[in-house]
Amino acid sequence: MNQNRRKLMHITSVLGAAFAAGLLKPSDVFAAEWSQKVFDAKSLEAALKELGGGKFTVSADVTITGPDIAENGAVVPVSIASKAPNTDFMAILVEKNPSSMSASFNIPPGTEAAVTTRVKMGGTSNVHALARADGKWLLASKEIKVTLGGCGG
Repeated sequence: MNQNRRKLMHITSVLGAAFAAGLLKPSDVFAAEWSQKVFDAKSLEAALKELGGGKFTVSADVTITGPDIAENGAVVPVSIASKAPNTDFMAILVEKNPSSMSASFNIPPGTEAAVTTRVKMGGTSNVHALARADGKWLLASKEIKVTLGGCGG
């Protein structure tokens, strides 16, 4: 028998038993609820307000890494990380996109607060890394120049 198939069967039977016993709920496994208003926000401040925050502080504990110049705005690699203790949420916002919020991540306790993904950018813009640690909002920013737009450009 294929080992990958055996592992899959084992995992699904364990998850099935956990669901049946009531130890696990579908909301624990699948995507959590999200607010459309966060994705409709047109600015960093509006997105932060919809996330339940008020003020943010520029912090050296939060870092954002990406190319200085992106050849194609449709696939811009961006990495964000937080060294602040108890980071439980991180987000990537692209200032000049039609929807500023590009991605958000819940960080489980005991997990390294570092994420790498690709975002779509309509043009040259500031990209913000937003992190919540101990209830405080921390920010880092980087300008990324785009030569070919990705949001319909």
